Amino acid sequence: MAKVVIIGAGFAGHTAALYLGDKIGRKHEITVLSNRDVFSYLPSWVWVGVGHMKPEKTIFKLKPVYDRKNVKFVHAAVKEVHPDAGDQYVIGERIGSGEQVRLDYDYLVIATGPKLNFEGTPGLGPDGGGFTDSICSLPHAVKTRDHYLAAIERLKKGEKVKFVIGTGHPGATCQGAAFEYIVNVHKDLVKLGVRDNAELLWLSNERALGDFGVKGVQIKRNGHVLKSDEFVQAVFRDHDIKWQIQSGVTKVEDGLIHWENYEGEQGTTAFDFSMLIPQFKGIPIQYINKAGEDITSKVTNPAGFLLVDGKYGMAYPELSETPEAWPSTYQNPTYSNIFAGGIAFAPPGPISQPHTNKNGLAIAAAPPRTGMVSGVIGRSIALNIIDLINKGKTTHTGRMTEMVAACIASMGDSLWDGNAVVIVMNPVVPDKKAFTNEFGRDLFTSHLEMGVSGAWMKFMLHYTFIWKFKALPGWTIIPE
Repeated sequence: MAKVVIIGAGFAGHTAALYLGDKIGRKHEITVLSNRDVFSYLPSWVWVGVGHMKPEKTIFKLKPVYDRKNVKFVHAAVKEVHPDAGDQYVIGERIGSGEQVRLDYDYLVIATGPKLNFEGTPGLGPDGGGFTDSICSLPHAVKTRDHYLAAIERLKKGEKVKFVIGTGHPGATCQGAAFEYIVNVHKDLVKLGVRDNAELLWLSNERALGDFGVKGVQIKRNGHVLKSDEFVQAVFRDHDIKWQIQSGVTKVEDGLIHWENYEGEQGTTAFDFSMLIPQFKGIPIQYINKAGEDITSKVTNPAGFLLVDGKYGMAYPELSETPEAWPSTYQNPTYSNIFAGGIAFAPPGPISQPHTNKNGLAIAAAPPRTGMVSGVIGRSIALNIIDLINKGKTTHTGRMTEMVAACIASMGDSLWDGNAVVIVMNPVVPDKKAFTNEFGRDLFTSHLEMGVSGAWMKFMLHYTFIWKFKALPGWTIIPE
């Protein structure tokens, strides 16, 4: 009997657990270790953050699902991984009691999601004396909602309120979530009749507006190439949203954001309400060999993400021309029975061109690995572990240079007058060898559109994916 341990129960970890439990859980031991006992549907936290969805609608308990799918659940935070052959195990600390728990494994999946590195930017975040808000965790989204509703009360009194929304670190990612939040704020303020007193500013580390850390999105229709920078500019102009890009936030004070831009200029931006996405880093895990030595630096990159079967160390120009540098099976090169999915794996580098200014500050949007990408990778990892158990070899691949990803960014949650931007990228990471145009993508199957139909799709996706992640009847036919 093989023992598979999965650390983390987000999109990647939970998806892997469901497939493993469903296919081999009766014959083999599948265990999920997670510091949270609920599954969280992160895309809907945007709506929580503007007060349009109750927090409890975005979560459900994990254990009842795992009990049905032949998966054991341990509510604990991972502390150590001991990966050497002959005695491979994980050490965790049970939530609540602090009791130490040991889980032996034959195969290990690291799918922890990110450490929210608020401390990487002094004054950032809703905790520890910070001055900004976040929608990157459910408690933070609830705090953001409360602060946002307080700002609305000020607007109703006739006060002017400045909203600054975007990224809060020069190396942050998840621009898409921040974009969705700012357009939802705009829509809500319009419906409440207080938009005239509000100033909205988009502040981002992107090279170009609508870059989203993926080198933008491009489509070709009727002989014309439409780029996401043109698209987002049109949206922002139509909604009277100002923007400042190519800027890395370096510090936040009460009501004041400090930043540097590509040219090395330093400046400040005042705010009354600010939601800024922090930098993502790897969850701190100590990897220890048989001799008791800490080998963490040998199996993770400096940010704490697990090294996998990618090609690391390439300069950006070479990396952007080498699609095979992106990982295929997400196995660690030293310990091939350890996999990493979602945000937990170390990418070989950025997707969008990075920039270092004259002051030495690197301003570069990190590659996103969330949502659909995480789910696809989680499924691929699960199927490869099943292959290894049954056949002794892997047969599935999941390169981001071959992966299609779809994203729907809502602009209000109304099914009658709401909008949503529907984005399809093929592939996520450009591959100029497969697609010889200047963008390295299939411009015909890639898609970029805004309309009320997208709002219906966004609404349906929330309930469809909650159904899937609860592993209810037919869940396997719903794509990741």
